[in-house]
Amino acid sequence: MEVHDLIGVGFGPSNLALAIALQEHGSRGEPVRMLFLEREPRFAWHEHMMLADTRMQVAFLKDLVSLRNPRSHFSFVNYLYEQNRLQDFINLKTFYPSRHEFGDYLAWAAGHFSDCVEYGNEVLEVTPHLGQEGVHLLKVHTRDRQGQDQYHLTRHLVIGIGGSSRIPDQFVQLRHDKRIFHSSGYLKSIPEHMHAQRVAVIGAGQSAAEIFMDLPNQSANVQVDLIMRNSALRVADDSPFVNEIFNAVLIDQLYDSPEQNAAYIKDFWHTNYAAADLALVENIYQVIYQQKVRGLNGHRILNNQEITAVQSCAEGVSITLKDRCRDACTTHTYDAVILATGYRRDHHLALLKPLASYLGDFRVDRQYRLHTTPDFRPSIFLQGACESSHGLSDTLLSVLATRSAQITAALTASLSACEQGQLR
Repeated sequence: MEVHDLIGVGFGPSNLALAIALQEHGSRGEPVRMLFLEREPRFAWHEHMMLADTRMQVAFLKDLVSLRNPRSHFSFVNYLYEQNRLQDFINLKTFYPSRHEFGDYLAWAAGHFSDCVEYGNEVLEVTPHLGQEGVHLLKVHTRDRQGQDQYHLTRHLVIGIGGSSRIPDQFVQLRHDKRIFHSSGYLKSIPEHMHAQRVAVIGAGQSAAEIFMDLPNQSANVQVDLIMRNSALRVADDSPFVNEIFNAVLIDQLYDSPEQNAAYIKDFWHTNYAAADLALVENIYQVIYQQKVRGLNGHRILNNQEITAVQSCAEGVSITLKDRCRDACTTHTYDAVILATGYRRDHHLALLKPLASYLGDFRVDRQYRLHTTPDFRPSIFLQGACESSHGLSDTLLSVLATRSAQITAALTASLSACEQGQLR
């Protein structure tokens, strides 16, 4: 069985940025034998949230490479050049391309790595491959779309699987009801509900606000309720000084001071969660105001609401709400419920469960590498699951380029040390 230097679990933007960094490092020295395993049948990035007229919330210069190597072939600027759109994009006078265009950029970059990515392969678990002096290799168990199991050996591992849908406790028991679905599958699931007359959107962030405004485009004469615990839709603060909390240079400071990092997460939580762009919030307010002028109520915001009960019945999905200000309860029935309730970042714990005895409390070092016992030789890196140690930027595109540089440096150093040990 072939032994890889590195196996990556998932092939989204994080591991794509790492693949580029490793390829560019290999062009200057010994190439890294890498393989990425992706459960989707092709490269995809938020494909079911590619709504019309949605724009990026991150400047294009925070692409896959530019903060690490602005001369890279894989920069967004070079992508525009190769698509013969660079001058046209300049004429737009914006740092924020459409979500469709940035998704196409990512797919263009991913297309360069078809020789080291296996799509349609889901990683089920990672187990130790024991040697005479402890664990030197990892065995990665995958299953393809035909149900065939495969096994791969690797010296090192990086997990970049993104988030999994966060389902509120009240909805867990109804997770198989097709009338209830997560925002991550919005465009895939909403065609089944084209004739829905009443739809609830649960959440108060960017995705909830975008879906709230998009639903009339998907279903005629639909009434949409946006249900939230907040008193009002919050605006994401993207002002220059606040944006500095996403600068890569701050990560060193936050990593060395867990107390400061916890304070930053508390103080700036709404820069990344449960908040929407100002222009979108203003658009929603304008729509609701015009409804009042015309005596309509197609869009409603039900704020200060706590969901106390959810029931599925023939008529629809009934949600009981408790008003947090007036202590009054109401029940509403919907044809469909969309959970724009964010993501969990803990799926790596299940994948690595067979290795738990070597990994202690799953803490990572500054280079995103899990601490391990002395008899465990492989390095395991986490991408997008280190917010508690590396700050709010960890789940964002902002750090893709710089994080890939740090992991590349740590990985190649480990490979070099291993090679020197073998020579001795």
